[in-house]
Amino acid sequence: MLIVDDVTYRIAGRTLLDGASVTVPTGAKAGFVGKNGTGKTTLFRLITGDIHAESGLTSIPKGARIGQVAQEAPGSATTLLDFVLQADKERAALLAEAETASDPHRIAEIHTRLADILAHSAEARAATILSGLGFDHDAQARPCSDFSGGWRMRVALAAVLFAEPDLLLLDEPTNYLDLEGTLWLESYIAKYPHTVIIISHDRDLLNHCVDMIVHLDRCKLTAWRGGYDSFERQRREKLLLDVKMREKQEAQRAHMQSFIDRFKAKATKARQAQSRMKALARMAPLIEIEEDQGLSFTFPEPQAKLAPPILAMDKVAVGYEPGRPVLKNVTLRFDVDDRIGLLGANGNGKSTLAKLIAGRLDVMGGEIKRAGKLDVAMFAQHQLDDLRPDETPVEHVTRLMKDQPVPRVRARVAQMGLPTSRMDTAAKDLSGGERARLLLGLVTFAGPNLLILDEPTNHLDIDSREALVRALNTYEGAVIVISHDRHLIEATVDRLLLVADGGVSSFDGDIEDYKRYILERAAADRRDAAAANREAGEERDASASGQERRKVAAQKREQLAPLKRQIKAAEERLAHLQKQVAKIDRELEDPLLFQKSPERGATLSKARADAERTIAATEEQWLELSAEYEEAMAE
Repeated sequence: MLIVDDVTYRIAGRTLLDGASVTVPTGAKAGFVGKNGTGKTTLFRLITGDIHAESGLTSIPKGARIGQVAQEAPGSATTLLDFVLQADKERAALLAEAETASDPHRIAEIHTRLADILAHSAEARAATILSGLGFDHDAQARPCSDFSGGWRMRVALAAVLFAEPDLLLLDEPTNYLDLEGTLWLESYIAKYPHTVIIISHDRDLLNHCVDMIVHLDRCKLTAWRGGYDSFERQRREKLLLDVKMREKQEAQRAHMQSFIDRFKAKATKARQAQSRMKALARMAPLIEIEEDQGLSFTFPEPQAKLAPPILAMDKVAVGYEPGRPVLKNVTLRFDVDDRIGLLGANGNGKSTLAKLIAGRLDVMGGEIKRAGKLDVAMFAQHQLDDLRPDETPVEHVTRLMKDQPVPRVRARVAQMGLPTSRMDTAAKDLSGGERARLLLGLVTFAGPNLLILDEPTNHLDIDSREALVRALNTYEGAVIVISHDRHLIEATVDRLLLVADGGVSSFDGDIEDYKRYILERAAADRRDAAAANREAGEERDASASGQERRKVAAQKREQLAPLKRQIKAAEERLAHLQKQVAKIDRELEDPLLFQKSPERGATLSKARADAERTIAATEEQWLELSAEYEEAMAE
């Protein structure tokens, strides 16, 4: 159990935590949310003991191991697999001691302990984690130094997951992952056997793998049951109740003050007036709830009106080295109102396709046609480095609005989602989210016909992501999105393209279908790897036993067919229940629902809670059935 008890912490005169308290039960999966800059990472550092509070305490059970992703990505000559294996310090120490131990009793103790911690399966477990995070068998044998910073951070994440600490702290773990890695991580965390606390702005991750939300707001911590959507709904209902309570109290105070004003000078009522004055003094005013005004920004509408298609490709090949295309035989068409999401693991060519569309790469073969006045804007995370660090947002925009009056320049900066208080702050002192919004505003300044967003949400909190969704949905140009944020994709695109195996094809389905596709493919890869290992170990008599293995495998598939049908039925139930919840949520999103019809609101809230419980039970059944199926196939 993690206990944060009455903790206060200040930095540079700014209070981040003020008497904050929360308890996270052992084995819980908690999502830690709050606006950027409120102190979420600071609380992690207090938990790990890297910094100390001015008052209060944080405590975990004695002997519990805390794990978090290393700040520096591994860059040594150690192979990925060996680096991850080294994260289990006890296993590494026991294996090293086993090499030199001579006492028979100690040797027996070592091997007993190695068996207890499942050391014999360590390589398989490490390889499974690395595979889930995007490293194939060949990549796992390469040194860490061969990989870029983002991929090394995945290795660091794999290492902490493999170590299985009693308290796992993950700070924005999806920032270096693609959608495939995010889906795998979500599934892994849901089954993780110990306590997990995740700082994340990915609402889908928080909806599917945590059972409580810890909200940091106004220097206080509040725990809420359920995932992010449940937290958001409960908090909205509580805010409504708080407003009503405050209005009721204000009416009571006004009534008492009126009595005092009328009768305090009358001898016959003086005692009663004095009593009312004391009661009024004791009635501490409820804190006024300051509703967030809501972050917003807009994209300029396309300046040129184009006829469809705005861009067409016919059997196009593209890459970086002559004769070695990354993608080939690509035939696509883009229209003026297209909303497209690009799917596919990192390294398969999504960004390459985006650069080709943006005109940053030339074709190697085939033909590409663009509308005459087509203007394409592209946002990518690495472009944040292109901002001038010592210039303010106003100065950046002034370069594009020469000879324009300052009020018009500042109004344009406001459209980028930057408040007045941050317009004159140097870019190097802006938060990651503020710099991302500034860059989005700059790249779309001229009103493009096609907007390409390559992982736009990495530095955005949930409010900023929602503002981005609103901005995209009101933008009249075409949009192409590459993102690990499923909510962004689901809320803004209506067509999915899968970039894989050197080509591009339409994906028939939604993000939930893609999630099932990814997880089923990962399970199949594990089965194939296990089968390959078994075949390698039995190479001597492969010809004699191969036919028998195939026969046994066929019999096993036949025996497991009923189990497979149960898994499919569970998946269909989950899809049906999730659609029910989505329908209920659309009604509950009406801020006036509880005012217009409290009974309807209560009925919907109960129905949603019942559906969530059924979903949880069905998901648990699906996980158990899937695990049973995989284990049976692997035997």
